[in-house]
Amino acid sequence: MRLRQIVLVTLLLALTTPMFAKTMVARMWRGRTTAAKADEYEKYLATGVAKLRATPGNIRVETLRRDEGKTTEFIVISYWPSRKEIHAYAGKDIEKVHHLPRDKEFLINPEEYVRHYDVKTED
Repeated sequence: MRLRQIVLVTLLLALTTPMFAKTMVARMWRGRTTAAKADEYEKYLATGVAKLRATPGNIRVETLRRDEGKTTEFIVISYWPSRKEIHAYAGKDIEKVHHLPRDKEFLINPEEYVRHYDVKTED
């Protein structure tokens, strides 16, 4: 339930940003690490997010962090004009996660798939 709330709030905020197109696709990745490694992973994750932001076709990237006692969850949501641009970035299987090289050092049970959402606004 909390994840849905986070996604909905993030998407609603995104919809109010003038730079967004009328339709687009949100690509969402989730990962968890230990609280002890969270600050280091956040810095490392920022390097991957910077590359993602520089990818042709990418509109915007947001990183969310939630500390949950002994673990910390990160969510990265990237916005794209269409699935075509995601295919150019991710390849044939756009549902598959593109792990950063050191993710295995940090992540607890890394997810293998991302989720995609159609983001739409009304006039």
